[in-house]
Amino acid sequence: MAMTWKIKTTSHRRWKVCRSSSRADGSLKPLQEALEAAQALPPSQRSLPTSTAGIDAAMKALAEDGVLQKWNLSMENAPRRRSLFARELKQATGLEDTSAIARPSARNDAVFLAGVVGGSSIAAVLAGALLPGQIGFWGQYLIGGISIAVLAIGSTAPGLLQAGIERAGQIFPEYRERVVRHEAAHFLIAYLLGVPIAAYSLEMGQQHVDLAQAALQRQLLAGRLEDEELDRLALVAMAGVAGECTKFQDVMGQTADLIDLQRMMNRSDKKLSDSEQQNLTRWAVYQACTMLKQNQNAYDALVETMKKGGSVYDCIKAIEDAKN
Repeated sequence: MAMTWKIKTTSHRRWKVCRSSSRADGSLKPLQEALEAAQALPPSQRSLPTSTAGIDAAMKALAEDGVLQKWNLSMENAPRRRSLFARELKQATGLEDTSAIARPSARNDAVFLAGVVGGSSIAAVLAGALLPGQIGFWGQYLIGGISIAVLAIGSTAPGLLQAGIERAGQIFPEYRERVVRHEAAHFLIAYLLGVPIAAYSLEMGQQHVDLAQAALQRQLLAGRLEDEELDRLALVAMAGVAGECTKFQDVMGQTADLIDLQRMMNRSDKKLSDSEQQNLTRWAVYQACTMLKQNQNAYDALVETMKKGGSVYDCIKAIEDAKN
């Protein structure tokens, strides 16, 4: 479960008088048109910085008119990084072992590997017993070699096995719920921090939320990150972990998020020590949990909309229509 990192630092602004929900329904049409226009572009053009300019412009205009009342809401009192005690993180997440947040989950990997080794071993035995002569003799060795091949690929290019690992994770009944809550948290935290959303996906192996490229103030991952920029990126990155904590007593989808966060910390203007990096990770999860609880109705509405396969427009409307 990963994010597509395209984000900007937006300026603070005053909120105007809120409009009624019924009036907002009709006023969101410019945003709907901008989202549809971006999705209609050929894949080769969607990566261009100008491809989502309409989304960015529409959301800014609607926010200034008071129609989008929750977009950029948390920027008015942007959270600042601070030292965090383990007790605080435990209370916020409900996790018994908060150190597990920083450890990539190996549950799905173990299930996949057990399936490959067990399945190939059984198939090899059956091949030797049922196939005649030399076919059975060589067949059992070839089939048995599948496990060795998978182990070799896992050691050198583990990304090639990701689809199989994701499929193995589907044997757990909570898999779909985890994915939805994880991506919904990324979506909502980014929205509250004033980052336009261009797209999202819950498809196996392609779980992500795309942040509008037109929201870039500069190519963040190509330059150096100031503290304020890093804090916001960290919040969005670790929001998925916070989303899982709202429902489950453990986290499973943090691997890609931790990799993204590490890349960002490596771009920090100030070199972060190991302890500072650990504190930033804990603080980001804690703050994301706090923001989700403060906007619980919007989060629940977003989760339900995503479960139904709603579009980005439907998701934004669900957030805005939710009672505070």
